[in-house]
Amino acid sequence: MSAPTLADGAHESEHLDAFHDLLLTLAGTLDVREVFQRLRAIVARIIPHDHIELALLTDGAHLSVYASTGDAPVGRKSLQAVSDPSVARIFNEASTGRGLQCGVCVPVWAESQPIGTLTLLSRHSDIYSQRELILAQSVADYLAVVISHQRLAEAARHAAESRASAERLERRGKMLVEQGDLKVGSHRVVGRSEEWHEVLRKAAQVASTETTVLLSGESGTGKEVVARLIHSASNRKDGPFVALNCAALAEPLLESELFGYERGAFTGAHLAKPGQIELAAGGVFFLDEVSEMSLSAQAKFLRVLQEREFQRLGGTRVQKANIRVIAATNRDLGKALERRAFRQDLYYRIHVFDLRLPPLRDRKDDILILSQAFLEEIGTSLRRPPAGLTASAKSALLGYDWPGNVRELRNVLERAAILSDGAPITAQLLSLGAGRAVAAALTDLTIVERRTIEQVMRDTGWNKSRAARRLGLSRTQLYGRLRKYVLEEPAYASAE
Repeated sequence: MSAPTLADGAHESEHLDAFHDLLLTLAGTLDVREVFQRLRAIVARIIPHDHIELALLTDGAHLSVYASTGDAPVGRKSLQAVSDPSVARIFNEASTGRGLQCGVCVPVWAESQPIGTLTLLSRHSDIYSQRELILAQSVADYLAVVISHQRLAEAARHAAESRASAERLERRGKMLVEQGDLKVGSHRVVGRSEEWHEVLRKAAQVASTETTVLLSGESGTGKEVVARLIHSASNRKDGPFVALNCAALAEPLLESELFGYERGAFTGAHLAKPGQIELAAGGVFFLDEVSEMSLSAQAKFLRVLQEREFQRLGGTRVQKANIRVIAATNRDLGKALERRAFRQDLYYRIHVFDLRLPPLRDRKDDILILSQAFLEEIGTSLRRPPAGLTASAKSALLGYDWPGNVRELRNVLERAAILSDGAPITAQLLSLGAGRAVAAALTDLTIVERRTIEQVMRDTGWNKSRAARRLGLSRTQLYGRLRKYVLEEPAYASAE
């Protein structure tokens, strides 16, 4: 081994000066791209090159250009010469194009893992040796420190933003519970009973997540109001709230409303139409009466929940479903599973967070509070002061079982407010005694069955297949009962 020469000492001194300048340049930044032009000038003092490029792994497997500069920019072409980012190498006659003949490529390491590559390319061939490889690796090690600090800073910023967002949502959730009376759009959320506060607490807890929610409870208990409440307290509050009632649509129309359709998808489809899932992008999709979905629609909607994608009817393009799903039912889905009227896999997909709404008869403490809120709304719509309630009316309201729940309460009060003509509402004006008489009369099972079938037929728009499923009957059994009770579809229903 020969003794070091004066020229070697001069080179070492120049390299030390260059690395000192490199450290000073990198010390004041957390983003290498901001100083990449200056970095190139410093590196050129120790490693001659015409192009320098820094590429980082974007998903743990693929390199993408992070920063590059030079007289002959190559972009992603230079990466074709890099088969393994963890191996340092020298290559000649690389297929990089634009006259670049050779290069040196070294890995950028962080926490014992390659996170990218530093590549230097030259128009001249065979000018790089082991010496340049070692120098390039030293430069890459300096860059790795800055990139690691940058990623730590970005992670800390994202964590701080997430904490701030979670704290905002938590404050919002607490406010929902503490207020007990607030407005969500045109809907008032009213109640101070422990049962209702428990609903609000759970709604506030799940609101800050992307979890699918299933709201269950009797008809009229306020499932859509709670769904809107969850939407308003979530990260998606600035997105749309789109509601679809599965029981309100005939079976052939449900899928077209859910997924939309392309022009020519079926007879009468003269123009393409987006579905409700598409319209709910970025927000919440509220699927009411989910138990009324056909098995075909259930299978397609299952894919939306599993893969977060769907296709319009008659379409071939796969679209992403950027939605949060809140489903609701007033039926026992467990029994629907037993009858095989509801898919088991879909059940477990929507039954992630089950929130059961109590019937109004279990919220006695809220009846008078709700009554006052409804009378104020009704008074505003009638353009007169809200009607008051006599002691007998309050007693009647508290003594009634409210089979129609909150919806029935509002309808009863609206009728009584109109009849009172501004005077205090009495128990007689509420007509709750008549309701009890009707309930008492329904002890005859024949009457009960006839009225139940008649109600279900109206609710399903006289769709016999859907009505049979809801009643747990075969179509043949349903037709027999329709003949037995002389139940026929009204002329206006078929006209519609």
